[in-house]
Amino acid sequence: MRTSWLPPAGLTWRNSPRVGLGLILLATVLTVAIGALGPSAVTLTLGPRTSLLPPYYLPSGLIPVPGEWVVSGVLFAAVIIGGVGLSIAVRALRDGWTPKVWRVFTFGVVLNLATLTVPPLTSADVLMYAAYGRLQALGMNPYDITPAAVFRSQFDPVLRWTERPWQDTPSVYGPIMTWVQLLANRFGGVNMHDIVFWLQLSAFVPFLVTSAVVVWLAHGDEQLKGRAALLTIANPLLIWAITAGAHNEGWSVMFAMLGIMLMRRTSVGAGVMIGLAGACKLSIGLYGVAMVWGYRRQPRKLAGLVAGTALSMGLLYGLFAPGALFAALRNTAYVSVGSWAQPFYTVLTYYLTVPAATGVLNLFSVAGTAIVAWMLSRVLPWHPIAGTPEGVAPDRDPITVAVRTALLLSVGWLTTSLYTLSWYDLIAWAPLVLIGPSWLDGLFIWRGVFLSLSYIPGRGLDYGESLSAVAARIRDTFSPAVQWAVLAVIAWWWHQDALRRRADRTGPAPTLRERWCGALATVGSYRDALVHRGRPPLG
Repeated sequence: MRTSWLPPAGLTWRNSPRVGLGLILLATVLTVAIGALGPSAVTLTLGPRTSLLPPYYLPSGLIPVPGEWVVSGVLFAAVIIGGVGLSIAVRALRDGWTPKVWRVFTFGVVLNLATLTVPPLTSADVLMYAAYGRLQALGMNPYDITPAAVFRSQFDPVLRWTERPWQDTPSVYGPIMTWVQLLANRFGGVNMHDIVFWLQLSAFVPFLVTSAVVVWLAHGDEQLKGRAALLTIANPLLIWAITAGAHNEGWSVMFAMLGIMLMRRTSVGAGVMIGLAGACKLSIGLYGVAMVWGYRRQPRKLAGLVAGTALSMGLLYGLFAPGALFAALRNTAYVSVGSWAQPFYTVLTYYLTVPAATGVLNLFSVAGTAIVAWMLSRVLPWHPIAGTPEGVAPDRDPITVAVRTALLLSVGWLTTSLYTLSWYDLIAWAPLVLIGPSWLDGLFIWRGVFLSLSYIPGRGLDYGESLSAVAARIRDTFSPAVQWAVLAVIAWWWHQDALRRRADRTGPAPTLRERWCGALATVGSYRDALVHRGRPPLG
């Protein structure tokens, strides 16, 4: 595996940055085009437009609404094209391409802003964000009451536009996300279209800040800065998952990366930031564990980190939203389609109750997280984060240790969790960028591609038999197979590294031919010994 930045031996389409970025641009153009056509099998229906705010789309009746196969097929192509383009661009980086970071970053910002101009696609989660904010605007607690409990008993101009399957589910988000949802309702009033715009914007801004922080952490290395911009703000899989889907994953990762950035300056400030991240989503606690590990040799700073975390997270959960902590734990009872566990869950539910089946799988998930993280800890390189004091080994620098550990835990959790979605991968992409090139680049590109394909179409609508059959095969067969392949490659990577380590200690391992000849020689020696003792030989 090549880990140094080498000049390209020759450009082909397989490692041409122009081809890679061109395909990423094409993927975004296709996505925006489908959204601009207006409500369809994959584009959300947002109700009437009463302002000049985005998202924009063609007026109803101007052109015939494309069929479900047309819009879904174009999005299938967009996701695959984006994945191929990203793979080519990553290969160009590996082969020596050193882009101007501001150009790549601006390119990514433009792609995201273009995506913001059209309605969200395939996932109706943003409608539920709007619904939870609407419940608060009506003076209700979204952790105790569901949107369906309201719109089934009375007309509501916002709640009526929500879609299955989460209408009967209380909020599972932390208090900060709940306040963001309320704020979007304050700005958007009683118009779902306008509320969704503010929610789209609130999804993009923290993603933008996260990308900027990652690029800053790569300063001093132009190649790594270009990689940081490409794999964050210009990453077509993240543009699709976060911006096109208006998912709020960026909030928790933004606060967590800001916390890591502060670790050399103020441990209390770093703790406050990771506490704010946990008040968005509890899963970001993996970063908190990583920061604790980074400070493990500095007890005073470790105490400051814990104090800062307790201050922000304790106030937000304990004082302002105590019910949010228990609500966030509901995700452990779900199994997402397209994950490694989905086929096993289907089989287990024939013999066990749903809680028992998820309980069994959760045991494997927890063990798998630890095993994958440990295997990766043996093979991933140590890459010092910018600003590491001169003469300090990377494994002694708290930020470097925290970034690497966050990557280990995030990848372990994402690849073995029962509930894993393409937008969750931002938690791994942020630290992955800073470690430098590795096998994880390709693994997460194609993992993300198939998880994204699993939710096209991803709405709770009734689709035609042929599209439903194809979508089911992707969700139930191809995507789980890819997730298992990711685990297999990580295990193989670790095994090969273990063989190399053993060879460094004891010499090269014997080949298969040498082992076979050795086994025959052992049998021959045993046969000769029996003959010498006057016993009949075997066989």
